Order: sequence, then structure tokens, then C-alpha cells
Amino acid sequence: MSISMTRRHFMQAAAAAVLSRFSSGAVAESQVTGGSFMRRFGDGRDWFFEKRFGMFVHWGIYAVGGWHEQHMFRKKLSRAEYLPMMKQFNPTKFDPDKWLDIAEQAGMQYITFTTKHVDGFCMWDTKQTDYNVTRTPYAKDTLAKLADACHRRKFPLCLYYSLADMHHPNYPAAGRSYELHTPEPGDQPDLARYIEFVKAQVRELCTNYGVIHGFWWDANVIKYRDPAINAMIRQLQPKAVINNRGCDDGDFGTPERDWDASVNTKLAFEKPIEACQAVGYQSWGWREEEDYYSDAHLIRSIQKVLGKGGNYLLNVGPKADGTISAESAAILHRVGKWFSKVRESLIGVEPAGALTTNRDIVLTRRGDTLYVHLIKEPETCSVFLHPLTNQPRQATLLNTGKPVTCDVPDLPRLHSQTPDRCLRIKHLPVNERSTAGWVVRLEFDKLPLSICPAER
Repeated sequence: MSISMTRRHFMQAAAAAVLSRFSSGAVAESQVTGGSFMRRFGDGRDWFFEKRFGMFVHWGIYAVGGWHEQHMFRKKLSRAEYLPMMKQFNPTKFDPDKWLDIAEQAGMQYITFTTKHVDGFCMWDTKQTDYNVTRTPYAKDTLAKLADACHRRKFPLCLYYSLADMHHPNYPAAGRSYELHTPEPGDQPDLARYIEFVKAQVRELCTNYGVIHGFWWDANVIKYRDPAINAMIRQLQPKAVINNRGCDDGDFGTPERDWDASVNTKLAFEKPIEACQAVGYQSWGWREEEDYYSDAHLIRSIQKVLGKGGNYLLNVGPKADGTISAESAAILHRVGKWFSKVRESLIGVEPAGALTTNRDIVLTRRGDTLYVHLIKEPETCSVFLHPLTNQPRQATLLNTGKPVTCDVPDLPRLHSQTPDRCLRIKHLPVNERSTAGWVVRLEFDKLPLSICPAER
């Protein structure tokens, strides 16, 4: 490196070095090309970096109870006490196209469906157990219907599968989370035999339902490790991305709800992640008297994760009749209305948090266009982007399409800092309407790659 390297070249090299941290784990390529941040596996799984917002669906016989997807576990029910839900499950109004209509209107581009939750009940025509949807009064393969609709509409389908199983007689229940307290009479706990059952079911799911774009493991409370299982999935379904809750580390992380502090503290995610959240505060499955999250909370959560380079799954729990509740559908409709106005700021962009020290906002960029995401309620009618001092040639509040005013003033609160001024977005109408999901688009003639030291 020449001692006479210009500051501009230095900043470009530094930014590329920071972004190269993303090239870890399963990600094959990470680079800055023409100002565009790219992460790739280098194979059929790369759809995951194009389609970033998906629908999560928790649906099973627990919908009959209208309480929680872990109904059996949380209420400490025996199999005999839980079985009546199977005998009552008859979702005659199930129409997968209506689900996908709701998803597409919300701006979602893929779906993840619960094939088997911790109760062990299977939502497809498995040949490994009679404890499945074709043995209910409904008597149809719900997964087959959903898969057919997804393939017809070219809507990627991913499958959720719980390793914990409160029904299978070979599962080694020991009173851990999502297990029976002890095996029931007649059970024959045998981990090896249970894993063979799992492998047979995974093979069914990856063989009988066309192209599968993802496999979403959950509840591996036995902490079983066997990379060969994911290898089988990859062989059968090369486009499938696999999460990190199964039998090896998989392809991507899964921060859940608001429990992972790193979602708030990181400027950008070093490895692929898919955050998941439900519209309901209490349950992922259908709950008759659910306490729904506010639109503002959900929108800011989506905005924050997508803005930092992650994917986002937003969950609904269909009712026992197969329909998505009016309340859930309305939430997704309002989310979609917001997302349609700001989509350009979240899809096909790169994280740009290194341009400011302000951690009450998230920045994304596309070339010389910067997007300022308000992820917290602003304290004033201005937003400050210290130490950025570039003046944009145009500024627009995407949510309304109206212009906003910017300047680079001498600010008293910055009197002891360098620089003692910064770009200010001012006179925002914060008292006229909710600021949830606000995005200001700033168009520059030339925007630096980075200003602030990299944060890890």
C-alpha cells in the first residue's frame, strides 16, 4: 500500500474490509461491487438474499383449543387428554390461495409452514404415523394443498419441523421443555429409533412436495447433532436454506421476538439471519383472545431487521376452520400498506450505519442515496446524522412523498465535538402523525462509504 494513498481510497478499502466480515460460515461470497453489498451462498439458496420478508404460519390441531401452539405442553396434558383436538379438527374453509393473497398484499415473498410442532401432530400425509391430518375429519393433506398453491404461484415454500415430539413412543422424554414429564405407559424411549423416524419424515417432506426452499428446525432440546441429516436435505432440495436450530449450525441464525439484544446493538448482521415475530404477543398459534402487538411495534421491528441486512418472518396462526382471523389479516394489511411505500429503502440496499453515531436510527443506502429509518420515537422534530456533513440535493419523507428540509448548522450540543456541525433533517411533522416506520430518502451527489469507526 502506497503511503500517498488518498483519504478517499483509504475509506473505500476500510469499508470493504469491514463488509468482508460477512464472508463467514456458510456464506460463500461477500463484496462491495459498485456500491452494492452482496452476500451469496453461490448456489440455489441465494433466493434467500433476494426475498427478505416472509410469512410464518403456526397451524395444527392446537387451533381447536384457541389458546396456544404449545397447548399440550403448557397445560401438562396427557396424550389421551389432548387427542380430542385431533377428532375435532376439520378446517373446511382452508384455502391456501387466500393465505398467499394476504401474504402478497403484505409484501411477503415466501412462506414457512409448521409441518409438525411439539405435540407431534403431522400436518401432511406421512406414512410414518397415523397421528396426522389425513386421519382427522378433514382427511386431506393440508401441506399438499399449500405446496400446490405455492408452486403454481411461484411462491417459495419452507417447512418447519419440531424435533421435540410429545406423541412418539420412542422419543426420550425427560421433562425438559416441550416434552412429556415422563414417558407414558407403553412407550419405549429409544433415541436411535426416534431419529430414524425423523429421517424418514424429513425424506418424505423433501421428496413428495416439489421444490422446497427452506427447512426450519425447532425444539432440539435433546441437543442431537448429526450433519448427515442436513446433508440429506441439501441433496434432495438444493435450494433449501436451513436454520441453526437443528442437528448442525445450518445456514442462518434465528433471533426470536425481542429476546436477542444483538438485533438492537449491531449495525449490521455479520452472518445471515432470519428474525421471527408473531402478530400475537401471547401465542404463535391461533388464540381466541389474543393480545396483538401494535402496528408501530411490528413495523419498527421489521424495519430494524431488514435495514441491518437480515430476513424477517412475521407469523400468523390460522383458526381451526383454516382461515386467517380478521384481526391478523388487518394487521398484515396495514403492515403491507406501510411496506409498499418504503420498500425501496429495505430491499436491494446495504446497511450504512457506519455513516453516523446516531443509534436511534438505522441507515441503508443504494449508491449515493441514503435512507434514514426512524426506529425510535424521535425526541425532537429533527434528526441528526453526526458526523456526516454532506448536504443532500433532495430529501423526501417516503411515507408521505413530501419533501423535507435539511441543513448543516453549527449546533450548540456539538461545540466540543469534531466536527461541531452535522447534517440535520429538520421540521419533521412528528406531532401530526405516528412516526412508526418513517423513512427519509436523502439523495446526494456524492456520499462517502464510511465515516465512523467500525462497531462489532
